Amino acid sequence: MLTVAAPLSPYHHLARTPTRRWWRTALGTLFIVVGGTVLALVGYAVVSAAAALAGRPDGADGLPSFGALADLALSFLMVAALLPVTLLAARWIQERPAGTLSSVTGRLRPRWLLTCLAVAGVAIAVFLGAIMAVDTATGADADPTGVLAGWGPFAVSALVLVCVVPPQVAAEEYLTRGWLLQGVGAWCRGPSLPIAVQAVVFAALHGWGTPWGFADLIMFGLVAGWLTVRTGGLEAAIALHLANNLLGSLVAAAFGDLGIDETAADMPWRYVVIDVPVLLGYAGMIAWLARRHGIRHTCPDPGGAVPAYLGDPAVGTLPVAAGCAAQR
Repeated sequence: MLTVAAPLSPYHHLARTPTRRWWRTALGTLFIVVGGTVLALVGYAVVSAAAALAGRPDGADGLPSFGALADLALSFLMVAALLPVTLLAARWIQERPAGTLSSVTGRLRPRWLLTCLAVAGVAIAVFLGAIMAVDTATGADADPTGVLAGWGPFAVSALVLVCVVPPQVAAEEYLTRGWLLQGVGAWCRGPSLPIAVQAVVFAALHGWGTPWGFADLIMFGLVAGWLTVRTGGLEAAIALHLANNLLGSLVAAAFGDLGIDETAADMPWRYVVIDVPVLLGYAGMIAWLARRHGIRHTCPDPGGAVPAYLGDPAVGTLPVAAGCAAQR
């Protein structure tokens, strides 16, 4: 039987259910790591076998490959394999609705997600424009041979990226800002420690590049974690992460640079100086919009009713059925 957190619980307490036990979180984490790894390896083996049967040449890793774009898509999907096992861990091992990883309403809130995506798109566009302007002005990382890939190759790359980046982003968010933040938060009164822990783990999962890059990843994790608790769900974090990865990948695709192996962990100091104000500006805008639109950040009260703006505008006020399982 599935259980939910107490009414009016904040996001970081959604794993604090009547069946909460320390070993459930530990076992669930092991399940996620093992299950995600198995799914990723199976997918990698299937694609490599298909490439071998098709007579494709070896890629950078020495195995048959369908090309740089396919390899990039496969790397994204290998990360995405963590998403289903994370949801299953919440439901099977912690015995709570998997939707409680999404938000205090028990699911992602589509209109709020779209609002966050609009703000995140502007923020990341400003960031990318600023770093290009700085690099152009200083001559840093200039590539005199760089040329546009052309509309045909770009269109193909863009189509693939739109398909594979969202599940990759969702997997990372549900694992860190969802499972990990709530897993630690179930044993903490306040959200500070859970937010800090998941931010460090998030940065570590991206590798140990430059000190500046690692610090920027921690900053990203702190902002995303704070917004998750402040807005009661993953929408703001997913939007920022998706805009960052998708727009950055599309810019790389425009120049045919999808085969590069650098990540945010390798970010130089001049990019961090630009990125931190952008992150803080995004956090401030989202917090303001959440307050303005009355975005719920705690579970509903079963004894009351959800205001119309937290329900479906077509039906107005919705009665709350059971704690955190209420819908928006």
